[in-house]
Amino acid sequence: MASLNVGNLGEYLREQRRQAQLSLRQLADAAGVSNPYLSQIERGLRKPSADILQQLAKALRISAETLYVQAGILDERDRDEVETRAAILADPSISEQQKNVLLQVYESFRKENAAAAEAQAGAQAEAAAGAGADVDADSHAETHHTN
Repeated sequence: MASLNVGNLGEYLREQRRQAQLSLRQLADAAGVSNPYLSQIERGLRKPSADILQQLAKALRISAETLYVQAGILDERDRDEVETRAAILADPSISEQQKNVLLQVYESFRKENAAAAEAQAGAQAEAAAGAGADVDADSHAETHHTN
């Protein structure tokens, strides 16, 4: 887990609040936090909890995961997975059993792709090491051939 990056979080929150055309007081009221506390968050003086970030996200009508990434609580790569899972779980048109099956298939694809990417990276590293050995062998052969 990354450390909290409250300065950037505060700037990001302020920008989101302005885009939503909300005053500091309006956002504080909508999120259920005090006006001074929200002001301190925006100025980078306070580190909000994940719960407070979730309340702010709801009031701003943005995803909580976006704020978690801004705060350094969630890694950017993890956000896609969290948002995908949330979308599946929130879909009212499919049953709980169907949601579980979808999540299992999704997880199996992620594991399969991660293993394939790892294998490909290993093969590339081996090829690079082999190419280096070929260059050494060629230069060694040339040295003996010219003597």
